[in-house]
Amino acid sequence: MAADGRTAPGRTGRGRAPADRRRGPVVAALMLCMALAALDGTIVATAVPQIVGDLGGLSVFSWLFSGYLLAVTVTLPVYGRLSDTYGRKPVLVAGTVLFLLGSLLCAAAWNMAALIAFRVVQGLGGGALQGTVQTIAADLYPLKDRPRIQARLSSVWATSAVAGPVVGGLLAGYADWRWIFLVNLPLGAAALWLIVRHLKEPAGPPRTTPVRVDWAGALGVFATGALLLTALVQGGVAWPWLSPPSLALLGGAAVLAAVTVAVERRAAEPMLPGWVWRRRTIAAVNVALGALGLLMVAPTVFLPTYAQSVLGLGPIAAGFVLSAWTLSWPISAAFSNRVYTRIGFRLTAVLGISGALACLLAFPFLPYPGEAWQPALLMLALGGCLGLFQLPLMVGVQSTVPYEERGTTTASVLFCRQVGQSVGAAAFGAVANTVLAARLGTDTDTDLDALARSLDTTDAVRRAVDAAVDQVYFGAAAAAALALLALLVLAPRRFPVLKEVSGNEDRPE
Repeated sequence: MAADGRTAPGRTGRGRAPADRRRGPVVAALMLCMALAALDGTIVATAVPQIVGDLGGLSVFSWLFSGYLLAVTVTLPVYGRLSDTYGRKPVLVAGTVLFLLGSLLCAAAWNMAALIAFRVVQGLGGGALQGTVQTIAADLYPLKDRPRIQARLSSVWATSAVAGPVVGGLLAGYADWRWIFLVNLPLGAAALWLIVRHLKEPAGPPRTTPVRVDWAGALGVFATGALLLTALVQGGVAWPWLSPPSLALLGGAAVLAAVTVAVERRAAEPMLPGWVWRRRTIAAVNVALGALGLLMVAPTVFLPTYAQSVLGLGPIAAGFVLSAWTLSWPISAAFSNRVYTRIGFRLTAVLGISGALACLLAFPFLPYPGEAWQPALLMLALGGCLGLFQLPLMVGVQSTVPYEERGTTTASVLFCRQVGQSVGAAAFGAVANTVLAARLGTDTDTDLDALARSLDTTDAVRRAVDAAVDQVYFGAAAAAALALLALLVLAPRRFPVLKEVSGNEDRPE
């Protein structure tokens, strides 16, 4: 059956999961690949002083993170479509090789410009890792067992969020910052060996038409995303929001978006097909998880600053306050199938995001200055709620499409979440800096991170930071409300789940 209830020709047999004996090594490979992508987002941060001290380039070091984020985000839709066209295995192998090549080049970088360029190469491989791993995870298991593999992948992200900064600091402090990139090589080599040896993709029905890759559409998606994300990442940081560079980038992104849409409409097999937005279920999940990316910025970016500046904690203790949600999120996700098998994907996600909305709204009402356990407890509850929200939507939307569309669907969801994070970082950064400027009576260039790193811990500064972070959490609550509205208005009451290849009905409702 297709997502609209009609029979889909030529799809029988392609989506059957590999034999159980092959799942273990493949799952281990997926977890290694996910660890590579997850660690790379956190392990570099603590080594920045050593990197800058060795290579220079203090004024542009932020592009170590921005360049990687840009490359990952804009390649997600491209890799998703390629995995549906050529299969998951070649895309994952190529992405892993590209990521490891970028890691090796980063370790050999001779100046900051070279390191930034090689981080972009890493990101080009990282886009394949993130999207394809999630797609293969859905291919491996039938609907009732998918929360198990998704929970394992969530636990990898959670562990990386905690371990990444610690490992990065240890390597930079006691070895050399180049080892931060070299440690990827043995992990990636092990993942590659397991993938090549054990991942056996089922053969699909023979194609009656030759494969046509929409390279023009891929270039359009890449260029549009690069301009838009550069404007969002650098606006208000490298230049003011209403300055010529910001306006030029945003205008260029709008023009390229229009051109890309025109190209995609004429393409025989578009890189970003229109059905991704025409189908209610996929469109609703895209909007909801885009809002998730936006609201996640509040705790991940601003809570450590709050913990240090307002609560007076050290960096390590502040990290433990944030890590509370990495404990409850995978546990909640692992048990979410016991909920959605009874009440359905949509209602489970509605309950999860409603709880998250309550947690985010509660944060601004914490006492000043308060105790560390108070935000930690809220983060613990928030992680539990988001586990009930995110995983049912991911499992649900992957179950509404056949094998040949699963890569594109998964990539579109991850792409929206990544864009949401970029929008959230830009928007909430502007909100925080505006509140700080108003509270402290300074100009609008006041920066929250700069204040957090300064030695000025007067009560006025602490109260200003507290007010700024409170407003950010109100903004995150608005994003949660947007996700809730998308589910209530756009999503169907019952997800149109396809039948399993074995003939067992997938529908949990």
